[in-house]
Amino acid sequence: MTIITPTYILGSQKIIKDHSIVYDKNIIDIDLSDSILKKYPNAKHIKLKKNSLVMPGLINPHVHLEFSANQTSLEYGSFIPWLNSVIANRDELINACNTGCLEKTIQKMLSRGITTIGAVSSYGLDFEALFKSKQKTVIFNELIGSNPAMADGLWADFQARLNESMINKSDTIIPAIAIHSPYSVYPLLVEKAIALAKKHQLPLSTHLLESKAERDWLDKSEGEFVPFFNDLLKQKKAVCTPLEFIQQFNNYPTLFTHGIELNNNELEQILKHKHTIIHSPISNRLLGNGRLAVENLREKKIPWILGTDGLSSNYKLDLFEEMKIALFIHFKAPLALFAKLLINNATINSAKALGLNTGSIEKNKNADMVALELSFDLKERQMENFYYHLILHDKKITHTIINGEIIYESN
Repeated sequence: MTIITPTYILGSQKIIKDHSIVYDKNIIDIDLSDSILKKYPNAKHIKLKKNSLVMPGLINPHVHLEFSANQTSLEYGSFIPWLNSVIANRDELINACNTGCLEKTIQKMLSRGITTIGAVSSYGLDFEALFKSKQKTVIFNELIGSNPAMADGLWADFQARLNESMINKSDTIIPAIAIHSPYSVYPLLVEKAIALAKKHQLPLSTHLLESKAERDWLDKSEGEFVPFFNDLLKQKKAVCTPLEFIQQFNNYPTLFTHGIELNNNELEQILKHKHTIIHSPISNRLLGNGRLAVENLREKKIPWILGTDGLSSNYKLDLFEEMKIALFIHFKAPLALFAKLLINNATINSAKALGLNTGSIEKNKNADMVALELSFDLKERQMENFYYHLILHDKKITHTIINGEIIYESN
């Protein structure tokens, strides 16, 4: 049993001062520090420095680790040139990031307060690093392939990866399923994968309508995707429309990543069946895909959360950076309220979308927490603006705690 005493705690409803947290694997108690020390005299005590904060661990629900060797190999600015550069450099980048490279990437995320990730695994090459890591990981085994002639082989490979993740299921390894996208997975395989997710009650995710090129191809089999499908896959027509794809997920809440080009009919389906959209603002900008209209999601009461995507379309896997960029690109949103929403979307709302008992500092939740040293001295009158100060200003992550264990501690 451990007591941690910061200056501030980012609680489930408000910021509290002069309180301490008692925890082991889960949070046991939160109360005034003097009271806590009297109630638990034999507990180990971590006393943090002035201007310290304990907040829920950050949750990154969508990250591709297998391209973590990328820095300058890929072309940014437009989706199709980027996709072509991924295909051209795929083998080199994958071979360049061995288990040591992946472990370094995971450690860097831990140093930025990310206690949980949704790792989209296309090949299983990240399994060794993920199984060794103490970071909480939802392993989204990805199914990809639109050629019906290869369906049996693709399904067998996918099942083998899924089974391996299920065998290794633990407190920190949660098996899950990802369906790459409506344009890249044969409809029968989509149907089988969704049925498998339902059977085992596994988290489910997919990419959807990330670019205008995807929209044009799925609606009319036209646009920038035509040479890609004609030349590489000998495919003349899209295998389904966006709405047909979304309707396959009816009655099973799913994470839809990106969703920039969703229309009103499709958004109604997302809402009706309690799906969630994952927003990756940096990736969207670098690939020239535009801005997700979060104001439309707010109006329709569609939940959305934040993910970094991978280093194939980002320059760092840092949710504080993602929040900062989102704060600026969604310039019409009320600053203080939107900053609070961003923090919630990177913590409690992501936990709810993934079905995890974490994401907030409250009794009986998993003790997944981050301790920070703030670069500013918070005054009482500034409390309502705390969230955007937290996003904007420098902070040092001193401790990353997962299931009550200190996984990362700064020097």
